[in-house]
Amino acid sequence: MSGSAVYGNLGIEYVELCVDDIDAGTATWVGQYAFRIIAPQVATGTGLRSTALAQGDITLVLTESRDADHPAGAYTARHGDGVADIALRVPDVTAAFAEAARRGARPVAAPAPHPAGGTTATVGGFGDVVHTFVPDDGAAPPALPHGLVVDPSALAAAREVAPPVGLRRIDHFAVCVDAGELQSTVDHYNRVLGFDTIFEERIVTGSQGMDSKVVQSPSGTVTFTVIEPDTTADPGQIDEFLARHGGAGVQHIAFSVEDAVRSVAALAERGVRFLTAPGSYYDLLGRRLTPKNHPLEDLRRWNLLVDEDHAGQLFQIFTRSAHPRRTLFFEVIERLGAETFGSSNIKALYEAVELDRAKQGGAAR
Repeated sequence: MSGSAVYGNLGIEYVELCVDDIDAGTATWVGQYAFRIIAPQVATGTGLRSTALAQGDITLVLTESRDADHPAGAYTARHGDGVADIALRVPDVTAAFAEAARRGARPVAAPAPHPAGGTTATVGGFGDVVHTFVPDDGAAPPALPHGLVVDPSALAAAREVAPPVGLRRIDHFAVCVDAGELQSTVDHYNRVLGFDTIFEERIVTGSQGMDSKVVQSPSGTVTFTVIEPDTTADPGQIDEFLARHGGAGVQHIAFSVEDAVRSVAALAERGVRFLTAPGSYYDLLGRRLTPKNHPLEDLRRWNLLVDEDHAGQLFQIFTRSAHPRRTLFFEVIERLGAETFGSSNIKALYEAVELDRAKQGGAAR
């Protein structure tokens, strides 16, 4: 069986975030981001607590453990809150695990029965992030970890993308890796999971710099933007993420929406704080392109960035990190046919983040 047949469409089943405080995390995702709880919180004798939330095609699992010997406890001790597992749907878990291991993946958990049926297995990804393979059962409820049981009525309600927040699916993950690990990380996903390298960019802003490459599954359903700092330049936000996070990890998750202005306005009303763009960005925007669907005044009001490629336009904005270590944050993105990642906006984002770091006293000295 070929690699593509073994992995199939490789959809995202769920994203597990290990957290220090599951109650606070749940309150944020429900109160600010309008997620619904689809699996009531479970607790085990090992001190682990877990719950699952969803919106549109996005499923998040929040897991807390006070036991430093438990993987979730070890994760938060090292990184704080963050993405620990990006679970992937495959046609045959056992075959996918064997193929990934044959191609050089680090085995984490061998195939084993799942309480809800089928089999799961786990391999290493980047840093401490792993990938759990779960059966691709079509319309079946997500195969969740830690004994979580999905409430079918809650899941059905969560899958309906309701305005005005309207988070639909995960567009991509931005991953920061240590200097010198960009190409090896890209090679790993190309070789082990059959991803393609679809984009690359070098960004220089003032005395700082970074390099990035984008890898994507053949189906286009899983995308990683991998970024490393330029050690020949001054330390910047990528260096700071790596230091504060304790190594490689997910810097942000991008959520796709149908109407960026409406979604951002709704999220802001619910308390989500976003980065601001320089006013000059909008003063000069007309020299670069003519925005579609949204008036310039609305883009300026909500600090939305816009870019254009051969296939169309995209609108994007980034949240301010609410993480105690100021690491993990999120992106809202609307695509009007665009296939790239806002390369013309990366410099604007970088400058906005640097301004935010300076205001918070976090700029490199």
